[in-house]
Amino acid sequence: MSTSRLVSDASSSLPSPTSSKPKFLPGKSWQHFIAGGIGGMCGAVVTSPFDVVKTRLQSSLFLEKPVAVRIVGNGSATVVRSTSGAGGLLWNFVETGYILRNIYREESARALFKGLGPTLVGTIPAKSINFFTYGNGKRVIANNFNDGQENTYVHLSAAALAGIVTGTITNPIWVLKTRLQLASTVQNTDVDSRRYRGAGLTMVRKILREEGIRGFYKGLTASYVGVSEGIIQWVLYEKLKKSTASTESQRQGGTQAWLGMLASAGTAKCVATILTYPHEVIRTRLRQPQVNGVMRYTGLMQTLRLILAEEGTRALYNGLSAHLMRVVPNAAVVFSIYEGILLWAA
Repeated sequence: MSTSRLVSDASSSLPSPTSSKPKFLPGKSWQHFIAGGIGGMCGAVVTSPFDVVKTRLQSSLFLEKPVAVRIVGNGSATVVRSTSGAGGLLWNFVETGYILRNIYREESARALFKGLGPTLVGTIPAKSINFFTYGNGKRVIANNFNDGQENTYVHLSAAALAGIVTGTITNPIWVLKTRLQLASTVQNTDVDSRRYRGAGLTMVRKILREEGIRGFYKGLTASYVGVSEGIIQWVLYEKLKKSTASTESQRQGGTQAWLGMLASAGTAKCVATILTYPHEVIRTRLRQPQVNGVMRYTGLMQTLRLILAEEGTRALYNGLSAHLMRVVPNAAVVFSIYEGILLWAA
């Protein structure tokens, strides 16, 4: 056999220069969609009670509601609420426990899952869209703008895109969820806090009647500001996951590998939440229902100035403890299921 024939055969068996470059595979893109949706559903159900508490603490409609217990001299319990924020973050965690107990006693156990229907209707597509857009977006961006290699800028761009797309599509659902969770704090509401069947449809009609279609997009600007939280979370998660995966114990796989991934997801969410939390309070205020026919919070900057003038800076962190108690384990559940499904489907 001639030398030229040998060279030709050898060269034909080698992969083309572009074959080593990771490609965007449309056939696998739906794995991100399904995995994200399942993870979001499980996380939402497990942490729903903390979501109810968080929403109420963020809202100005709940400021005068009794949420804590003070033991007086004769041993009797008096329900009170401190609006001064005394006690710091540690007391806020204790306060969250009192709120959960009071909701259970005064409104029933089902009230701890108030708004779960809209939450699931919102969370499942939101997580599906977010993970789908991010997981495939980073591939497309890397393949087209960074020679097929992932880096911080690729992760940042994909996270920003995922946040904007998700927020725009799902905002009406979050408005509905917020209104339902605040229903029992508003007098003369059309939604009886003890009647859950049909409450969502009643609230939809109420919003359309009083505010029109625009009412379903309250807080959208704050949601766009909140895209920064998703960016920080995804970029930090990717870095922490890569760091933990580089250790010897992670390379061995098994339980330690999953614990490292869970720690990465929880830590990334915790840091991102603390850094960007004020937008959550502003967004909740913007989504509040009208009181006596008046919409008190009308815009992003107007809401920020009003909160600072009337309640101070601490009000921008109302509900932070309940929020952390919800989102950190939620992130661990969501990401573990997401990564698990992707691994299983690989």
